[in-house]
Amino acid sequence: MVRASAMVRASACDAAIPLCPAQPFGLFIFAMPTSDQDTPLVFTAEEIDMLGRTADALTAYMGKPVLAEIVDAAETGFEWALFAVPLESGEDASDLVTVQVGGTGARIVGHQGGLQIAEGEVYECEYLWAVQLSDLEGVRFIKVDEEGDEVAWSDDLGSLLPFALGSEPPPPDDDEPDDGPDDENGAPPSATLH
Repeated sequence: MVRASAMVRASACDAAIPLCPAQPFGLFIFAMPTSDQDTPLVFTAEEIDMLGRTADALTAYMGKPVLAEIVDAAETGFEWALFAVPLESGEDASDLVTVQVGGTGARIVGHQGGLQIAEGEVYECEYLWAVQLSDLEGVRFIKVDEEGDEVAWSDDLGSLLPFALGSEPPPPDDDEPDDGPDDENGAPPSATLH
């Protein structure tokens, strides 16, 4: 696991702010100065749903569990969501950025990669990326890569996620030919009267 006790990096606002999350993550998300520190930035219910569905889609796409945990705004003034893959027992993680997901009071969203996570259970995971909230004008979301770099920002969460997640289900697959009479010319057969 990567733990940097004196890790400091300049944020987009050129303010170097060290951060120690309350949860045992080991990766630092850098707090951006906010104009109103009394009001923490939190994800809406719709945004939380979208983050959970993203973790579920990543689980299906990657063929292994992907966990998404929302870290409380208590220490930073903003919430952030972390995406990570639990390591298998004995897996060599020396070349990976690792974080711990879970623990007492953890807010894991989505279907938890199909895992049955007991209260307080902690998983050692490969860090994929995170989304932090921001109150900068025109920037509500900032995507942070495995190096801790802010790589994308937007006012639209969907534009930072790897999958397009609409609220409507996708249209049915129309690859199979119809056996109906209007296949060739699109016109229904004419009625024959006897």
